[in-house]
Amino acid sequence: MALLIHLKTVSELRGRGDRIAKVTFRGQSFYSRVLENCEDVADFDETFRWPVASSIDRNEMLEIQVFNYSKVFSNKLIGTFRMVLQQVVEESHVEVTDTLIDDNNAIIKTSLCVEVRYQATDGTVGSWDDGDFLGDESLQEEEKDSQETDGLLPGSRASSRPPGEKSFRRAGRSVFSAMKLGKNRSHKEETQRPDEPAVLEMEDLDHLAIRLGNGLDPDSVSLASVTALTTNVSNKRSKPDIKMEPSAGRPMDYQVSITVIEARQLVGLNMDPVVCVEVGDDKKYTSMKESTNCPYYNEYFVFDFHVSPDVMFDKIIKISVIHSKNLLRSGTLVGSFKMDVGTVYSQPEHQFHHKWAILSDPDDISSGLKGYVKCDVAVVGKGDNIKTPHKANETNEDDIEGNLLLPEGVPPERQWARFYVKIYRAEGLPRMNTSLMANVKKAFIGENKDLVDPYVQVFFAGQKGKTSVQKSSYEPLWNEQVVFTDLFPPLCKRMKVQIRDSDKVNDVAIGTHFIDLRKISNDGDKGFLPTLGPAWVNMYGSTRNYTLLDEHQDLNEGLGEGVSFRARLLLGLAVEILDTSNPELTSSTEVQVEQATPISESCAGKMEEFFLFGAFLEASMIDRRNGDKPITFEVTIGNYGNEVDGLSRPQRPRPRKEPGDEEEVDLIQNSSDDEASDGGDLASVSSTPPMRPLVTDRNYFHLPYLERKPCIYIKSWWPDQRRRLYNASIMDHIADKLVLNETLCPTWDQMLVFDNLELYGEAHELRDDPPIIVIEIYDQDSMGKADFMGRTFAKPLVKMADEAYCPPRFPPQLEYYQIYRGNATAGDLLAAFELLQIGPAGKADLPPINGPVDADRGPIMPVPVGIRPVLSKYRVEVLFWGLRDLKRVNLAQVDRPRVDIECAGKGVQSSLIHNYKKNPNFNTLVKWFEVDLPENELLHPPLNIRVVDCRAFGRYTLVGSHAVSSLRRFIYRPPDRSAPSWNTTVRLLQRCRVLCNGGPSSHSTGEVVVNMEPEVPIKKLETMVKLDATSEAVVKVDVAEEEKEKKKKKKGTAEEPEEEEPDESMLDWWSKYFASIDTMKEQLRQQEPSGIDLEEKEEVDNTEGLKGSMKGKEKARAAKEEKRKKTQSSGSGQGSEAPEKKKPKIDELKVYPKELESEFDNFEDWLHTFNLLRGKTGDDEDGSTEEERIVGRFKGSLCVYKVPLPEDVSREAGYDPTYGMFQGIPSNDPINVLVRVYVVRATDLHPADINGKADPYIAIRLGKTDIRDKENYISKQLNPVFGKSFDIEASFPMESMLTVAVYDWDLVGTDDLIGETKIDLENRFYSKHRATCGIAQTYSTHGYNIWRDPMKPSQILTRLCKDSKVDGPHFGPPGRVKVANRVFTGPSEIEDENGQRKPTDEHVALSALRHWEDIPRAGCRLVPEHVETRPLLNPDKPGIEQGRLELWVDMFPMDMPAPGTPLDISPRKPKKYELRVIIWNTDEVVLEDDDFFTGEKSSDIFVRGWLKGQQEDKQDTDVHYHSLTGEGNFNWRYLFPFDYLAAEERIVISKKESMFSWDETEYKIPARLTLQIWDADHFSADDFLGAIELDLNRFPRGAKTAKQCTMEMATGEVEVPLVSIFKQKRVKGWWPLLARNENDEFELTGKVEAELHLLTAEEAEKNPVGLARNEPDPLEKPNRPDTAFVWFLNPLKSIKYLICTRYKWLIIKIVLALLGLLMLGLFLYSLPGYMVKKLLGA
Repeated sequence: MALLIHLKTVSELRGRGDRIAKVTFRGQSFYSRVLENCEDVADFDETFRWPVASSIDRNEMLEIQVFNYSKVFSNKLIGTFRMVLQQVVEESHVEVTDTLIDDNNAIIKTSLCVEVRYQATDGTVGSWDDGDFLGDESLQEEEKDSQETDGLLPGSRASSRPPGEKSFRRAGRSVFSAMKLGKNRSHKEETQRPDEPAVLEMEDLDHLAIRLGNGLDPDSVSLASVTALTTNVSNKRSKPDIKMEPSAGRPMDYQVSITVIEARQLVGLNMDPVVCVEVGDDKKYTSMKESTNCPYYNEYFVFDFHVSPDVMFDKIIKISVIHSKNLLRSGTLVGSFKMDVGTVYSQPEHQFHHKWAILSDPDDISSGLKGYVKCDVAVVGKGDNIKTPHKANETNEDDIEGNLLLPEGVPPERQWARFYVKIYRAEGLPRMNTSLMANVKKAFIGENKDLVDPYVQVFFAGQKGKTSVQKSSYEPLWNEQVVFTDLFPPLCKRMKVQIRDSDKVNDVAIGTHFIDLRKISNDGDKGFLPTLGPAWVNMYGSTRNYTLLDEHQDLNEGLGEGVSFRARLLLGLAVEILDTSNPELTSSTEVQVEQATPISESCAGKMEEFFLFGAFLEASMIDRRNGDKPITFEVTIGNYGNEVDGLSRPQRPRPRKEPGDEEEVDLIQNSSDDEASDGGDLASVSSTPPMRPLVTDRNYFHLPYLERKPCIYIKSWWPDQRRRLYNASIMDHIADKLVLNETLCPTWDQMLVFDNLELYGEAHELRDDPPIIVIEIYDQDSMGKADFMGRTFAKPLVKMADEAYCPPRFPPQLEYYQIYRGNATAGDLLAAFELLQIGPAGKADLPPINGPVDADRGPIMPVPVGIRPVLSKYRVEVLFWGLRDLKRVNLAQVDRPRVDIECAGKGVQSSLIHNYKKNPNFNTLVKWFEVDLPENELLHPPLNIRVVDCRAFGRYTLVGSHAVSSLRRFIYRPPDRSAPSWNTTVRLLQRCRVLCNGGPSSHSTGEVVVNMEPEVPIKKLETMVKLDATSEAVVKVDVAEEEKEKKKKKKGTAEEPEEEEPDESMLDWWSKYFASIDTMKEQLRQQEPSGIDLEEKEEVDNTEGLKGSMKGKEKARAAKEEKRKKTQSSGSGQGSEAPEKKKPKIDELKVYPKELESEFDNFEDWLHTFNLLRGKTGDDEDGSTEEERIVGRFKGSLCVYKVPLPEDVSREAGYDPTYGMFQGIPSNDPINVLVRVYVVRATDLHPADINGKADPYIAIRLGKTDIRDKENYISKQLNPVFGKSFDIEASFPMESMLTVAVYDWDLVGTDDLIGETKIDLENRFYSKHRATCGIAQTYSTHGYNIWRDPMKPSQILTRLCKDSKVDGPHFGPPGRVKVANRVFTGPSEIEDENGQRKPTDEHVALSALRHWEDIPRAGCRLVPEHVETRPLLNPDKPGIEQGRLELWVDMFPMDMPAPGTPLDISPRKPKKYELRVIIWNTDEVVLEDDDFFTGEKSSDIFVRGWLKGQQEDKQDTDVHYHSLTGEGNFNWRYLFPFDYLAAEERIVISKKESMFSWDETEYKIPARLTLQIWDADHFSADDFLGAIELDLNRFPRGAKTAKQCTMEMATGEVEVPLVSIFKQKRVKGWWPLLARNENDEFELTGKVEAELHLLTAEEAEKNPVGLARNEPDPLEKPNRPDTAFVWFLNPLKSIKYLICTRYKWLIIKIVLALLGLLMLGLFLYSLPGYMVKKLLGA
């Protein structure tokens, strides 16, 4: 894997000069050769190669700089070319010619031509030729040196070689070419000058020779060939500068500056936080902030250091927050954050600016986040400049998640991990102890034991741990592991491992080794966690002179490059990611030391013997200070050749000496017989003989190596580690071949046989009621016991011995059996069971079971052929759209998810989402796989969807899964071409139309005409013609025109005229809404007999309290309509009875009583949503609901079909094989959308306050946008009318889940959530139902029904036809449009605001849109203009509605024309009125009082009046005392000011419920006037006599006289004209007053004459009147009779009135009777005397 840059030419150069080019990639630069005396064109023609160890990211940058070369001064920059490698990564080969830019980023004329090639690790990009690795020039040079290289390679000769050997030889020559150039190679840590040629590091080409070796046996590859490196030297004329590297241990000045700005979200109560900043061992504190969880500091700290770079960059920066630190106590740690200085220094500008550090508690790793600290961190070295980032380039600093204090590429949520450093043993330690006590002990006591007490100390992330001390051991054995706990990936690059010698006075370091975690890990998809060994690491340090004071002790501490071998250590490193949810996990991060499992001796590899030979040719420029002493050179490998500590030979058998060894020994200088070992082997000679130097000049000496050159030779034994180089590729190959066992849809294909079962019972009973078979499913784990998953029960099909095993009963058919886990379902099992009786003949009568055996799985019998279903080849196409709402897994966010699809053992994987937070959609949309499935669709296995998170270092975590139990709805069935053609269907429709219209059709053949009336009536008679079974078209044919004319004529004969057309200037959106509510109620009322859902009816009834008549024209009373229907004669042709009142012609919208998704199948016409469920962690979750287990959603689709497809499907126009059956789907690239949310009202909200009410307001969340309309809360309402619209700019798919919530406002404390509803906007946006903006009923350019979609109907129709590949639209003639074979007609003109009529095609286009479902093949129902009703749910009360919310959502792409202003749906404002009521007279008022003296009946009458809802503002007339006839005279005026909402026919009252209420509550009350008659009493309560309540919108017209006023006027038993005070403004008349008697029946208790006068507030202010009889405009006093006075005030008048009026006739009768009696008495008195006189004759 390498990047190859071919720099061709640079043209348009100015002037003449020497040119040089610099090519930089990943911080590593190449310089070209110097082109001398170039003019306008520099022809470089050079190739540069970068072998890369990790894949190139598409955002990485290549930089080429062109300089004017100068030998004396610094090179002058001409221009720079920068190139993003995105196209290179995608296409592998790019050739570019482009201009350069200068220092000011301005374009200059100079241009550059460059060619770039790249090959990825997996081979997915590009392919290489042999010449790509070795250029022609290099090959020619290597051919020239072939004798030299071939001589060094084993078995070399000049003859022809096999191809594999040739390629390997070529690799070898490359290796030796690199060896030649090795002297020009600079140190890794050396910083390069701008004009200095760069070289490649050796480890970058570790695998080059292996790749060119074409898979040769590893044992035949030399060690040099697999560790050497090819470098790029394009021209021998290039003279690289040689620069000596300064010592890495040289101290330098550094400054660390840290600004602590603020902290947020600190966990704790009543905190007094202090921030502690530590750099190494230095600590500084901020000031303490009292009682806050969000302290602000803005304090600056500086730390100065004078240390070497290695020491500086390993120092730890630690930021901690401490609670309540003072002089008396150290405080409590809240959380801390740490990283090393090197991480900061490696950042751009060596700093982090305004970043948030994540705090975590090291003492409790399971506690999670502890807060954030915002800070600036910068590290400045000598010559560094710190540049403060410009504010314009900064992101939103309040976005904590987007500005974390983490390097690029580090996930924001790191997981806790354990780092196991395993220390096994050490070898080659120095033989003498340098401590003072040890030397004294050896000198005086003469102790000969090993004088080293070694132990190993490990430093990592500011912590250190050490092993036990091994006393007196040069080869200590520990087998211990040091365990560190830290966040992964760590922000500390290196781990320091040090062998130390324990001493009572002072421990000293023997050797130090640094482990760079980046070099032993891979954070790619196929990467691995930091892993090392077990492996030997060599430690180098100071010389082994063993002086009392070692002046080079710093080398042993790791400061600088060691000059002598000190020891080697066998160690290993492993990392384990922790599950912090495990309760058994240790929460502390303290370093632990544990015993480690010893490793076997063989794991280190086979010991091989190696021989080193060297010759010293020259030694010169010796300092004169050393000229007087003999000089010797010593060469060692490890301790081999070390004369001070002696030879270190492994205790292994030596290989026997081969013939010819003696000849070789004779060639070695200084060899002698005494140098041989006891076994006859050659001893090592590692040092040259001492030789005194000779003077060269007065400054230097030299050694006189003339004709005789000293030589050395060393034998050593080392383990052969070459095979370990191949382990990674072998393991990858094995992993590719293995099949994962993890599945939720296993397929066994096995037959289990239970032989010789003995069952007891009668044969017929066993046949009819066989025993139940129990099947249990278990989850087999590699470790631990199997987990129970569920069980099912089945009854076998019984075959008795006398039955034949043949159809139709046998063999048994496969069936699905439900698996249960407790009471919950746990899956399905597809199986068949049979019970076969063994007859007298034994098993010979049974079907044979010795069928074929599965060769792959061993002796497993598959399902027999008769039971196994017939399989066919199916192709499963998967649409990978995206992932949504993925929850955390193990407390970590999902960052790089992938979807795996599996069905019947086959499957496919989606592409990887590289950054889920930035774009959760997949790059590759459609993939497919083929699988064998049963022909019977009922037997199809389920399809399993698994989502895994591909985390760094090759880790995979299961996020969730979904099982598609049935594939039937995803099966594609090609159309049946044998079905009747469309022309046949059209002929059928034409016949139907002829029958409907009564005459032949005049349209052309093949056309179906859909006629649209300009004005759509409420109820429309439609004839539904269903086509043949294979067609999806439904054509609506209107009733005949003649019938419509008859209906119009019949309506025109009515006596009562129709209501006038409504004035559009008085109409608004609410008019349309209320008219739609009426229509829905009427439809529900008509559907009631057919069993409509009563809940929907109740929902509609809730609108009664809200809607009105639209100034008397939008609705009629239901009771009156029903009464008219009853009284209307159905057979009357004269029109004597008034017909049903016609509804005003107002455009309507569709009011859905449920969610819009329920009407359109969740908008899953092509994009489906699959809920991802997490697995159960234990039996405790058996009762959890599916909603609680949802961890995310996968958006995509499936298409299953038999292969091959019919050819005509793939031959269709525009068929793209890339998308398979998903043709025409839109792009899933991010798109910016304007989301407009209209919230109408809420109903039946759950009370949230103790008073049984709520103070609701709207809150909307979409992505990062959070709108809370808290200021406009509605007080004390459970059915609030919001009338709000909200505009939100969102980006799909990142922000696609809209949440509309209703909160309860609280004065104190947090607001409570009443309920919320979630809307998936993405499915709506991409749906073919076009749910972006509803299609209105009519098209209008002005008024209340203005078209609100930015696209006109004709534009929408054109786009639909284009996207659906439908012929059309074809407009013309006027009022006619043809789409496919449909013709739509409609109005051809439109009226503008000025009343002018203009031609238009929008009406007919809208007609086609409203009947789009009738279009063949592509048609579907489009979403109309609507209001949907959504339930409000509360997460704390799942599944229980907390109310309902009426709303609708419009969406407009930002790249389309901008929509108009939002519709004004704000609630109508009430209008101020004043009602003036004059009470003139009363009559026939019942008399309730009895006179105490006379007993006569009378009443003291007064009239009381008020508007409903304003009882506290009631008004009374004065008292008409002692009315003896029920007549009263008042001339009294009431004044009632009120706010009136004409649309809803309600009076609006705002008042406080109590004195403790915070604000006023708004009430809407019917506009009703109440008039009551009372009898006033002085010493007791007044007596109620009667009352009447007048609905000011519709009350009976008053009678002209009191006699015409009857009780039936109020009871409605008589048809009385109704009037509205809001229309008639002034009304005067008599109205009856009623009261209930003892039988609870109404009776007339009086009559009142009143006058009602309604004025607006403005009119009342212009014409004021006085209350009662006061000024202005006072009323005359009433002319009341004198008897109205009280009897004791005017007794004579009262007596006169009683005698003259009431008792006049009674007195006359008494007087006449007295006269009669007097006369009779006189007669009787005189009669005896008169008779005596008569008798006596006197």
